[in-house]
Amino acid sequence: MSNIAGKSYAMNVVTPAKWYLTWLNKLFFGFVQLPGGAAYLKGLLTLSLIHYARWAIVSPKQFPHLDPSQPKETIKYSYMFFFSNFNGSWAQYVDSFHTAIPGGLDLFWTKNVKYPKSVPLQPFHAYITYNQVWTNHYYNAYPLASSNDVKNAQHLSGKLRAFNDVHSNDDPQDFQQAYNALLLEVQGAISIMEPTPIISLSAQAVEERLSHESEVNSA
Repeated sequence: MSNIAGKSYAMNVVTPAKWYLTWLNKLFFGFVQLPGGAAYLKGLLTLSLIHYARWAIVSPKQFPHLDPSQPKETIKYSYMFFFSNFNGSWAQYVDSFHTAIPGGLDLFWTKNVKYPKSVPLQPFHAYITYNQVWTNHYYNAYPLASSNDVKNAQHLSGKLRAFNDVHSNDDPQDFQQAYNALLLEVQGAISIMEPTPIISLSAQAVEERLSHESEVNSA
């Protein structure tokens, strides 16, 4: 799948909005950056699976016209682009968003055409599915690392550098004792980067097909 790279999934959702109401969407974007509005997105802090998420609004006049020979389009709506990279399956991510920040989702998408609200879940699923744009190419520098793996690696790197600064000249016995203490302290940050467990039989079938095609092409 072109929108999956290792443990990560790239989601792009493009939803139309009436151009004369998008000022409200932009007002809401500004509101959630204030202390009083930040509570609408507070639940995102509990979602460690998210690498990145961004909303952007493009008005009809902002769509690119790359060459004079390109026919000009008649665009009736503004469009809101939602981009996100995350770990896990599509359903896990959408369900997590729905659970963590239903009020925030409704605030951001409220003026978008045919938005059904985030609760109940099934209409929200259908809305995201209908408006999702497939990712043609998705590059991930560390495909076998989850967002928690990256955070743990940063934490572990700092601990090892500090340990080296303090204990590099210890005698073997003292070094071993300090090293064992360090392992106990950072054991929660030590993990093995490996493929995500199988989510479903259909996902496994896709992986096996891609692996077979790769073997045939390289033969």
